[in-house]
Amino acid sequence: MSDTPSSSTVRPIDVAVGILMKTNGDVLLGQRPDGKPYAGYWEFPGGKVEKGEAIIDALKREMLEELGVEILSAEPWCGVEHVYPHAHVRLHFYISREWRGEPQSLENQAFAWQGSVGVEPLLPATIPLIEWLDRLRDRPNVD
Repeated sequence: MSDTPSSSTVRPIDVAVGILMKTNGDVLLGQRPDGKPYAGYWEFPGGKVEKGEAIIDALKREMLEELGVEILSAEPWCGVEHVYPHAHVRLHFYISREWRGEPQSLENQAFAWQGSVGVEPLLPATIPLIEWLDRLRDRPNVD
């Protein structure tokens, strides 16, 4: 009998993920730096939620640490669980249309504003979200 817990008994790691969206619908994607799992893959910026930290607070902290931007407002969008070979993650996606500052590469990662996403490879958990975002952008504003 193995002492290794199965993936169904391992609690997923909560991750706050930010989708910075410009008024024209472009979103910011970052490239994972060397030394991290899936180095070179593109993803939405974010990071692990610390113990006792609210997800929105983790999002604000991560955006400041990674990109030097202050999130002024963000709305929860969706949640996705994904099991990678190295980790089981629960991704909490927020869309932010209001932030202060211009994104900077504070962790030596490449980043790119994308309308129709053309960067690759995309991190596996990111792929379905691109399609969902395309539908969100195409939906008429009903305010």
